[in-house]
Amino acid sequence: MANSTTIYERLIALQDKQYASFQQKLLPTVQSGSIIGVRTPALRSLAKELASSGEAQILFNSLPHKYFEENQLHAFCIALTKDYTVCIRELESFLPYVDNWATCDQLSPKCFAKHHKELLSDIQRWIHSSHEYTVRFAICMLMQHFLEKDFEPLFHDMVASICREEYYIRMMQAWYFATALAKQYDITLPYLEKRRLEQWVHNKTIQKAVESYRITEEQKSHLKSLRWK
Repeated sequence: MANSTTIYERLIALQDKQYASFQQKLLPTVQSGSIIGVRTPALRSLAKELASSGEAQILFNSLPHKYFEENQLHAFCIALTKDYTVCIRELESFLPYVDNWATCDQLSPKCFAKHHKELLSDIQRWIHSSHEYTVRFAICMLMQHFLEKDFEPLFHDMVASICREEYYIRMMQAWYFATALAKQYDITLPYLEKRRLEQWVHNKTIQKAVESYRITEEQKSHLKSLRWK
């Protein structure tokens, strides 16, 4: 098994310094100088290599990481973990160190699709976390896994009841409800008509929804009329 320096060297071999500068502008919460500059497809490919060779454990055992790409690799390796119990264990260790929207949003474990009952219990716990990106992750998992087949109206209440000032939580609340409008329009609409969301989240939800190709023109017209001025 290789050591952590070897993983770092692999990342450096994939480095694109111009891309690093571009990423830094998109990731304001990531410390300057901690982005190597590796494109996502290359990181996903490397994560598959690490997961199949057992080297992912090096990442799992070396928190906190110094570089953004190490966090990305860590997230992608967790996403490839097939055992739900192991996946949750590694998530619990990793989530407190997530410090940006990209790592949070690209952390999407494949095994979750077959474990919705257990996942819902974990989401309900994460959504009350004091850590900004753990809450964002919880909302993101509700959005990805519970807006279709296993949808329940109470999930909307869970997200609407979150009263936090952090930008990246509020943005995910808006993203959740905009997506819900595309998938559960009739049940979601009253949350806007009755102003059950905080004003900023309410207006951002409408903005994101009217930009969506999944919302009809008639629906968009009505949503625009609901803007909270």
